[in-house]
Amino acid sequence: MRKMNSVKHLNRPSSHRKLMMQNLCTSLFYHERVETTIARAKAVKRISEKLITRAKGNQEETVTEAQKIHNMRIAQKYISNKEVLNKLFNDIAPRYKARNGGYTRILRIGNRLSDNSEVGLIELLDRKDLVQLKEDRKTVRDKLRKKKSKPTEKTDKPKKEKKK
Repeated sequence: MRKMNSVKHLNRPSSHRKLMMQNLCTSLFYHERVETTIARAKAVKRISEKLITRAKGNQEETVTEAQKIHNMRIAQKYISNKEVLNKLFNDIAPRYKARNGGYTRILRIGNRLSDNSEVGLIELLDRKDLVQLKEDRKTVRDKLRKKKSKPTEKTDKPKKEKKK
């Protein structure tokens, strides 16, 4: 009997299930739409909506710096990619400031041909179109490259020539 077990096991060991949910959450926030099975989509929906609510909490003026850092670290448990984490807190959360929950939806596509499992799309409700997403990704990557390419004192020193 199940009795008080709230975790969907998805026929996976706990470590594999945790990593799968982390990857699906990261992909959902990066692409704003993911095709997966209905069972996985329902499991990811719980996690992703809680993460969006955490990110929305950072938008309020009454939140201290310690609370903002705490929210970021909680989100880092599920999103290891800094680019996606930045997008969640600075792009996705402000979009849902007026909405009280229900940030994602699951659309049923049909059954997969190979194993006949029910497949669907999980997507963010107010998502951007594909062209806008690609432009945003490009600007973020350019900013990250500029930060990495700033010269430091160690790299500015001329290298010693080797004697033959």
